[in-house]
Amino acid sequence: MEKKFIYDEQTAVVDTDKGKVRGYFYDDMYIFKGIPYAKAKRFHAPEPVEPWEGVFQATSYGYVCPLMDLGKPGGELMVPHRFWVMNEDCQNLNVWSPGLDGEKRPVMVWLHGGGFFAGSSIEQIAYEGENMCKLGQVVVVSVNHRLNVLGYCDLSPFGEEYANSGNAGTDDLVAALKWIHDNIESFGGDPENVTIFGQSGGGAKVTTLLQTPAADGLFAKGINMSGVLGGLMADCTGNGEKLGKALMEELKVEDVKALETVPYDALAAAYNKVKPALEKAGEYVGGAPYKNGFYAGDPVVNGFRRETEHVPMMVGSVFGEFGSFAPTPYKKAEMTPEAGAAYVEAEVGKEESKELLDLFRKAYPERNPVDIMTMDFMFRGPEIEYIKTRANCSGGVWPYLFNLDMNFDGGRTPWHCADIPYFFHNTELAPYTQEQGVTERVEKLIFDSVMAFARTGNPQNPEVPNWPVSTPETEYTLVIGKESEVKENFDHELIPVLGKCMGPVLARMMAKQKPQIQH
Repeated sequence: MEKKFIYDEQTAVVDTDKGKVRGYFYDDMYIFKGIPYAKAKRFHAPEPVEPWEGVFQATSYGYVCPLMDLGKPGGELMVPHRFWVMNEDCQNLNVWSPGLDGEKRPVMVWLHGGGFFAGSSIEQIAYEGENMCKLGQVVVVSVNHRLNVLGYCDLSPFGEEYANSGNAGTDDLVAALKWIHDNIESFGGDPENVTIFGQSGGGAKVTTLLQTPAADGLFAKGINMSGVLGGLMADCTGNGEKLGKALMEELKVEDVKALETVPYDALAAAYNKVKPALEKAGEYVGGAPYKNGFYAGDPVVNGFRRETEHVPMMVGSVFGEFGSFAPTPYKKAEMTPEAGAAYVEAEVGKEESKELLDLFRKAYPERNPVDIMTMDFMFRGPEIEYIKTRANCSGGVWPYLFNLDMNFDGGRTPWHCADIPYFFHNTELAPYTQEQGVTERVEKLIFDSVMAFARTGNPQNPEVPNWPVSTPETEYTLVIGKESEVKENFDHELIPVLGKCMGPVLARMMAKQKPQIQH
């Protein structure tokens, strides 16, 4: 079918609170890119942008936050990436809408991954919002914001003006949500029905916003995808006095104000140089949210704020996460279950592996036991506690586990990020997802669940079996695979044993070869 494209002075022009923006119409959607939602001085809170005269051309993606270093491309078959022009002036967002007609549609706000230090709103190809917008009839927004030393570097010991520099990146997200609240109705969205969703660091940002009073009332629902990682994404502790002084010494400047104006490349190089020694000494090094009056801290440690207990959530992860990036010296497709169990026994120890194998067969009767070698426990362990804590809240929580092997190397357990194309209905953009008779069915189940959640706050829909809201005693997890089912506390005994047995083995495996993808 022919796709219609229109770019003229009338078709995709919207009035915002700062001036007119002009996007374009394509394939039954109105698309706007790079709209500025705020501006900021380095280490300071975001401020409103100045109103502009004329029409802002919103047809190109805006700057993305500069990275701390330029990594070497790799692993693109597993997680297809793209990179973009970097600049500190990165407070911008993108909008996809089915109509500029005043109809109040659900709004989906994507928070990208990469921890709190890397990534962008367009970094992964699967982040594209067109299919979600068109097929789900929702307004999709993706957001860029400050990261790393620009977004999460506490300098509060050096003066009140830096009181929240340790959370500047989250402050940007609050500013973006305020822009959405004030303007999204003009783009066909409902400001009272906003769902924030994100994967990895983006999932952690969902949690962070739940714990940020300034974000209250700016979103109605949350989806946390592989965003619970315990200590690896823990809040910062201490303060940035030693870090600030080390940066000034390395850059040979005497005033903290100079850190605001040194070239970014010099600031990043200085940070990378001083960080290892500070980190080794247990000092603050930034790069994650900072508990203060702005941010209430990790909810598993501090409890979820009462003000957000009414917010419904979907929370989940994937079977393999980072473990599935590691090379496997065996060929699972050629292994019998007995051979798989024998392999695990050889790696873990015959006596040590007995309980592990028994619990694994109980939780995953359809899997070859050799999948224990790539099974995640670093995410799933903290996630179980997170879900239990959230289940005490009135909004409800619906857990899921993405358990579909990928058509890669003869079949590989799903890795960190593998589920993203299914959530966005973008499997057509990720070659590794293609499996005849499976891809379309699993994509529909996930996508329809996400769209039901966006509309009603409950993911139940005709594609999934009965999926009750979890309680503190019973976690009802939708285990998604070729055949999906809802299971009760299905892996709660397994995960602690897996961590105990596989922790040393995984450390040996990862020491031999680093994962191909870092986030």
